[in-house]
Amino acid sequence: MKNHPGISGIINVYKETGYTSHDVVAKLRGILRQRKIGHTGTLDPDATGVLPVCLGKATKICSLIEDWEKSYQAVMYLGVVTDTEDMSGTVLRQSAVDISPEQVIDAINSFQGDYSQIPPMYSAKKRQGRKLYELAREGIVVEREPCPVHIHEIKVEEVDLPRVRFSVTCSKGTYIRSLCRDIGEKLGCGACMESLQRNRVGRFAVDEAVTLHEIELCRDQERIEELILPVDRIFADDPAVTVSKEGEKLLYNGNPIPFSFCPDLDKIPVKNKEKRYRVYDSHQHFIGIYVSGPGQTLKPVRLFYL
Repeated sequence: MKNHPGISGIINVYKETGYTSHDVVAKLRGILRQRKIGHTGTLDPDATGVLPVCLGKATKICSLIEDWEKSYQAVMYLGVVTDTEDMSGTVLRQSAVDISPEQVIDAINSFQGDYSQIPPMYSAKKRQGRKLYELAREGIVVEREPCPVHIHEIKVEEVDLPRVRFSVTCSKGTYIRSLCRDIGEKLGCGACMESLQRNRVGRFAVDEAVTLHEIELCRDQERIEELILPVDRIFADDPAVTVSKEGEKLLYNGNPIPFSFCPDLDKIPVKNKEKRYRVYDSHQHFIGIYVSGPGQTLKPVRLFYL
């Protein structure tokens, strides 16, 4: 097997149940024999679905991908409240589910839009330097500040009480477990999450995701590059600019680039002049993301060449 110490790009990993997001990263380090790997947003061990993983220089955009909106399919179980807000936890309360499907649908639909959500105790959020789940495992429950989240779309797909299957597209920082908890509280019977699959993170979709086993097979067949999305493809909506050979010394040193070294700028409509740019050298190597700077220059925002 070839070693791939220099791979840079993003793999759309299908995280299977039983693995933490950190487990996926650790296993990929072994499969690819590469240390510089980072995931783009935690999925609970019992959850499945899309987990974009950044390799090499692409780790510089992990935080950017974390900010993208995400889509999930969840099954909520009404009438049961647990300490982890999902079915893996200790049951704290059980209630009769004496409500109609119409009441369930109305309650779920009411969460569309802006929403203040209290994060679960079993989460990676920190309190005074310690992760909440560490405190929870010691039996410590602390007050948590509500966090603003946004539910772009929520749709009930099946009501088979006490189970309700729904899909949701939401902003960064939304806990679907806590959404189930809050829907249950609104209905008066309580609820927890039974299952969760993340179907999309930005441009990455679940039907294009690959398992760790599939990645390992591609490695053995020396086809691993087929799974890697190049970094510049993430910024495909930004206009591409090539810097002439005369400007490459400035380019490679991370300096602002005068417009005079960027002939492609004349081809970009005026209305797009304030956008970000994908900048390449004269050999079409991707250098980084730039914006318009002072004095008719392009100013680097994030470099992937250095």
